[in-house]
Amino acid sequence: MDDTRNGNGTAQQSAEPRPANENATAEASSLEERLAAAEAEAAEFKDKALRALAEVENIRRRAQREREDAVKYGISSFARELLSAADNLRRAVTSVPEGQATDEATRNLLAGVAATERELLAAFEKHGIRRIDPKGERFDHNFHQAIFEAENTGKPAGTVVEVLQPGYVLHDRLLRPAMVGVAKGGAPAGEPVKPGDHVDTRA
Repeated sequence: MDDTRNGNGTAQQSAEPRPANENATAEASSLEERLAAAEAEAAEFKDKALRALAEVENIRRRAQREREDAVKYGISSFARELLSAADNLRRAVTSVPEGQATDEATRNLLAGVAATERELLAAFEKHGIRRIDPKGERFDHNFHQAIFEAENTGKPAGTVVEVLQPGYVLHDRLLRPAMVGVAKGGAPAGEPVKPGDHVDTRA
């Protein structure tokens, strides 16, 4: 530190200037800290934005699936109500064994009932409703409901030997299982024969 004296001979202390490189270092350190803070904040905002976009996409896909399901399965309740009509038409057709109708009027009536049943089933098919009539197939709990087991049928165990009531599926969703009788005993049957690759039992 230099001592200088003024005109009165009093010692006056001169201020030492701060080194330029020290100022530059402090300024650079401050800029780096602010840059790091800005980068961290930007990364946080980016993460939040990506999460928000992913959530919006999930909502969009879920809404799309719900719309598709509404179109595809919206007639489930209505279709289920029509199954009893289909059952009654089938009972009417089978009420008189083929060849036992002795008069023209009865034969015409049976022909008309059979034609009505065919038209109803064709309408079902048009809207994705299919009948399950699994006689001779292996029992499959996804599509069938076992009502009884039969012995000495000559069929492998687990084979459907009688269909008491046909089942129905709407696209890949079960409307009603087929009520069946199943062979008991003997060698087990092979893999089940399914009317579709997958069935959804939620309907």
